[in-house]
Amino acid sequence: MMTQEQCTHRNNVQSTEKPHVYKVGIYGWRKRCLYFFVLLLMILILVNLALTIWILKVMNFTIDGMGHLRITERGLKLEGDSEFLQPLYAKEIQSRPGSPLFLQSSKNVSINILNGKNQLVSQLIAGSNGVHARGKMLEVKSSTGKLLFSADDHEVVVGAERLRVMGAEGAVFSNSVETPHVRAEPFKELRLESPTRALYMEAPKGVQIQAEAGDIQATCRSDLRLESKDGEIILDARRIKLLRLPEGKASPSGTRQIVYEVCVCPNGKLFLSQAGTESTCQISNNICL
Repeated sequence: MMTQEQCTHRNNVQSTEKPHVYKVGIYGWRKRCLYFFVLLLMILILVNLALTIWILKVMNFTIDGMGHLRITERGLKLEGDSEFLQPLYAKEIQSRPGSPLFLQSSKNVSINILNGKNQLVSQLIAGSNGVHARGKMLEVKSSTGKLLFSADDHEVVVGAERLRVMGAEGAVFSNSVETPHVRAEPFKELRLESPTRALYMEAPKGVQIQAEAGDIQATCRSDLRLESKDGEIILDARRIKLLRLPEGKASPSGTRQIVYEVCVCPNGKLFLSQAGTESTCQISNNICL
């Protein structure tokens, strides 16, 4: 055990020694590198902040949207020209009130309608080769809702009051045509022609051909036949001309006159015969053979 004098001597020795100081921190080149990285980080933050502000300014970011794009309660609103590089899916597309809506494409504009099974049911393609439509039915209506044109697999309906064909060759129908009225434009001719086949006009209550201010001309290469099964054929006019009828031979004893009579053969053939005091049809009946 230490005596009291030894303890006192030890305390005096410890009090005379200087205390050791330990420095805590980064010094030298490490400190300079740390300051450099902090300064570089601050520069990057300032550059990033400046670029962000510049992008917001250029793109015109606001609370309501970005640039010409506005976010409204009804959806998105685009002002000006818009270009879509990928398909656009929307429930409704409309222009601003009082402004037209333009759809433009370098190749074509396609509108497809799909059913619940993702199958194509209707399609509209507007391209460089024309406009192609595909669907079960096509309808065109007026502003009042009146049907103007309708087409499906069974029939094509034209609901307009007048159908006008402006082509020089008129209209060509491969099959029959059913209509209550066929009329040409004022001061224009109406021609019904079948170049290589027959032309039939049928009606259960009659067929009426009328020209109020002109002539009606029927021309054929072979026979022109007028037949009435149960009724009559009436020629009602102030003057009836039968041109180029065959002329029968007069009797040698008869006197030549310039008056003729119309004779009818049993087979219905008509011919002219010089008129005499009596009928000369029997004398010229050799034409009926």
